[in-house]
Amino acid sequence: MSTSLYWIHGGGCGGDTMSLLNAESPDLLELIETADIDLLWHPSLSSTSHVEAARLTERIISGEQPLDVLCVEGAIIRGPGGTGMYDARGGVPKKDLIGALAQRAAYVLAIGTCASFGGIGSDGDVEATGLQFHKKEPGGFLGAEFRSRAGLPVINLPGCPCHCDIVIGTLASAISGVPISFTEYNTPSEWYGLLVHQGCTRNEYHEYRVEEENFGERGCLFFHMGCRGPLTYGPCNKILWNMRSSKTRVGVPCFGCTQPDFPQRSPFFYTENIEGVPLDLPDGVDRAHYLAYKGMAAAAAPLRLKQRRTRV
Repeated sequence: MSTSLYWIHGGGCGGDTMSLLNAESPDLLELIETADIDLLWHPSLSSTSHVEAARLTERIISGEQPLDVLCVEGAIIRGPGGTGMYDARGGVPKKDLIGALAQRAAYVLAIGTCASFGGIGSDGDVEATGLQFHKKEPGGFLGAEFRSRAGLPVINLPGCPCHCDIVIGTLASAISGVPISFTEYNTPSEWYGLLVHQGCTRNEYHEYRVEEENFGERGCLFFHMGCRGPLTYGPCNKILWNMRSSKTRVGVPCFGCTQPDFPQRSPFFYTENIEGVPLDLPDGVDRAHYLAYKGMAAAAAPLRLKQRRTRV
């Protein structure tokens, strides 16, 4: 029996769909064929009219059309004043459609940081929120107690955008019934159980506090350039983009886009500090040990690192 899938956009840019189209092994068409997915609707990929789409939605909500997987891309828009009319389809607030569809789905996936935690609009007049979280706080639109027909909470797949392999892998796990272990933010621990810092090619520079204040060098970007890698849980240096790269590998600081509080309020390319000590320290490191260790580490840095050479 085929697996029915319905993909709906909330308040978002469509970047997660663009990411999904870059999947290679398998690509999207291979996944649909091998997993026997019946793609009921996708706003960018379906060719049916808006009238047919509305009728399909009605059949799902009424229970006439079974729904196995609901994918939500983009935040839930509740403004103005809780009406949701800033983001409507056919005169009906998208939030109401998403809420009704979620009650029918066996699995509900929040694709991207906006759908997971609210994202860019979570502090604005659009009153954006995530499906089951508002930033770090459980609840969001559906409420902390929501469970899908399969008995699971919303499966959050944050990222701006979410990596295509994570979407493909999570869909495959859900369809095949493979158990998924979760972090405290309902993200699959397989993908979000490690720091972006782990696997970063600049780790040795970080450990010896060989710092950069400008772009173009090989040193660590955490101390001055705003890199969030040591604080952010995500797979960017594990699965890589286009199977070869990540922000830190090309010299761009991690923006922390998988974190519930993304985007941060401070500038992206600046590390907030007091007398050279970052306000936000690497996850799991206390300030006293940090101050003692980093001073000694900088003094002991090998000459090859100070000279930014990979070989002696």
